[in-house]
Amino acid sequence: MSNTNLSNEDLLPTSQQARTWRWYHFAALWIGMVMSIAVYTLASGLIKSGMSWYQSVFTIFLGNAIALIPMLLIGHPGVKYGIPAAVLMRASFGTIGGRLPAFLRAIVACGWYGIQTWFGGKMIYTLGGIIVGQSLGGEPLPFLDINLAELLCFLLFWGVQLWFVIHGIHSIRKLETYTAPIKIIICFVLLYWVYQKAGGFGPILVQPSQFVTGGPKAGQFWQVFWPSLTAMVGFQATLALNIPDFTRFAKTQRDQIIGQTVGLPIPMALLSLLAVLVTSGTVVIYGEAIWDPVSLSSRMTGAAVLIALIVLVIDTISVNLAANLVGPSYDFSSLNPNRISYKAGGYITAALAIVIMPWKLLASAEGYIFTWLIGYSALLGPIAGIMMVDYFVIRRTKLNIQDLYRNQGDYQYTHGWNKIALVAFLVGVLPNIPGFLNVAFAETFANVPSIFKTLYTYAWFLGLFISSVVYWVGMKYRKK
Repeated sequence: MSNTNLSNEDLLPTSQQARTWRWYHFAALWIGMVMSIAVYTLASGLIKSGMSWYQSVFTIFLGNAIALIPMLLIGHPGVKYGIPAAVLMRASFGTIGGRLPAFLRAIVACGWYGIQTWFGGKMIYTLGGIIVGQSLGGEPLPFLDINLAELLCFLLFWGVQLWFVIHGIHSIRKLETYTAPIKIIICFVLLYWVYQKAGGFGPILVQPSQFVTGGPKAGQFWQVFWPSLTAMVGFQATLALNIPDFTRFAKTQRDQIIGQTVGLPIPMALLSLLAVLVTSGTVVIYGEAIWDPVSLSSRMTGAAVLIALIVLVIDTISVNLAANLVGPSYDFSSLNPNRISYKAGGYITAALAIVIMPWKLLASAEGYIFTWLIGYSALLGPIAGIMMVDYFVIRRTKLNIQDLYRNQGDYQYTHGWNKIALVAFLVGVLPNIPGFLNVAFAETFANVPSIFKTLYTYAWFLGLFISSVVYWVGMKYRKK
């Protein structure tokens, strides 16, 4: 029997009847999540940092190929046992302690939910300006730093997504499956339009790396590459932890492995390449590089601009719901199963997405990539390491499912907390804190020793490695 303070209908193992997802559902899910504005704009930050187009695309591909490994490994127990990530975390952190990593991951996902909602609101803002024939601009509101029209459009898009919160995860799966092919077609149409309009693909393709001999950043490639690679892994770090929330609906392990492998690294690199090609063409067409697809859509004429913006709105809804709603909804539910259902967790996620004011996170490329992406990867890397070592090395993929829902059992540890997991997590996070403070609060923490700045560039990798080793040693020699 399970305890009511550890389970509800949404957190219990998935029934065999509900396991209907095949490999193409997972591929469509990933293609749907990859084809997003956030991914489209990733290459721009890398090119602005000095990379050539092919260096930026390769960095994005490699980062996602690396992220695929924990994605597949952590997805395994979801298929085998039908449990969500928030329940899986109890095996390593304890029945109560599992709430800590679930909460941390949920907060990160809320940040992403807010960012994508902001993108969607900007599209409505642009579309509204086209409809009325003039910009909807105005004076920024005090403290918020955005105008009233931007705020209202943000809240409107936020409200539209609530329909899917109400109708649950299967409505999201259907949305992803049906929209993924449309997104691919639209990408090729956009590419063809730019090629025809510009008479080619423009100057960015012949723009050399700034790191070559004689370039403005000669000899500094690795100083930019490693933190950029860490950021690309960090881009998927949240989903790597909550992938069991999806794989618990898979029919077989083969379906989740093939579907994720097909749907993640290559589509991610291809969309980044598309962004480079299209942006390079805009230099010829408009005389400047336009990395923002919303701004590009607003430059189009006739019906094309309306179609483009409507497609982008649909795209952003599908990405946001799949990538940033499902996970935190389960996470918040696990914090208090008696009172918080999956649906209520979705409402909490949506509310916090407003509170974080996502437009401030996106104020600069440095803040977005080096503070936000790397910063939270420093938290999630250690959690991923602990979960993978616990499931594959310590337990050899064998879990006592009933005890995951009991206050007394294999995962009770010390009053519901596994102290070894907590120590491993803290030890994995600590080396990255000085580097984070140096980046996030440069003026206050300008004198951080260089060794910590260097370590921070490997935040996800370093945290995962340290926490994995500490957890393995601690669990191997702990008193039974």
